[in-house]
Amino acid sequence: MFSRTSTTEYMQSLSENIDRIKKAIDSSDAVLIGAGAGLSTSAGFTYGGERFYAYFRDFIEKYGFEDMYSGGFYPFSSAEEYWAYWSRYIYINRYMDAPKPVYEELFELVKHKNYFVITTNVDHCFQKAGFDKDRLFYTQGDYGLFQCSVPCCNKTYDNEETISLMLKEQSNMKIPHDLIPKCPVCGAPMAMNLRADDRFAEDEGWHRACGRYFDFIKENKNKNIVFLELGVGYNTPVIIKFPFMRMTAENKNALYVCINIDGCDCPHDISDRAVCINKDIGDVLAMLSRSLYIG
Repeated sequence: MFSRTSTTEYMQSLSENIDRIKKAIDSSDAVLIGAGAGLSTSAGFTYGGERFYAYFRDFIEKYGFEDMYSGGFYPFSSAEEYWAYWSRYIYINRYMDAPKPVYEELFELVKHKNYFVITTNVDHCFQKAGFDKDRLFYTQGDYGLFQCSVPCCNKTYDNEETISLMLKEQSNMKIPHDLIPKCPVCGAPMAMNLRADDRFAEDEGWHRACGRYFDFIKENKNKNIVFLELGVGYNTPVIIKFPFMRMTAENKNALYVCINIDGCDCPHDISDRAVCINKDIGDVLAMLSRSLYIG
């Protein structure tokens, strides 16, 4: 639908862009935030390097995994080992706080505005930073939820207690057999509530959040709105990136803001109403935070 056209020729200086974003948010009727993996990476939720080695050294030595993500696809020979790996994975990426206050700085930027968030992230960072859960739509699931692997129904189940027990009780890269989670409805093995295929369970909470998202768009589509896209790549552009571009094109009062460490671009037809910054999101939000107190 949209061609990927570099906007380098349209970009002003960084300070001018920061000032433009701040003024646009201050004067806006609404701010719609679209967040991808790049936002959590900026906050320190990296899936490789020192953080990976600190928690998965034994799995790295046994299997040669290069990062958490690729290790998650490994066909472990037993459920006990599978859940030993995934309990660590879920715990550090869902129940531990992000190392850097990037989400908190984002919240400070919009907390007094009419905002809504749509995100493909599954790490719960928005709510931990203070965002209103009724203004959040987690499209791809939540590390903090189990679902039936079949699934026999669209129910989800909080997993914090179970994950904590798995973490505490595991030894030799395995959890005790009696901690393997089973569906309370049909007895099938549990799975994470993550969108990987057509077995993803869209529970009642998911559908309510989806409805609130489209209600927000309907209520604000012709208003002075800022589409704030943070860390979104081209893996699933039809969820956030393309809709944000399309809605900007349809609304002359809109501003499209794209911030990412790389890969920021937009179509020519909205370039006069777009700000694209190829820089670490945390650095940009810190600049915006400082401008809140300066201006």
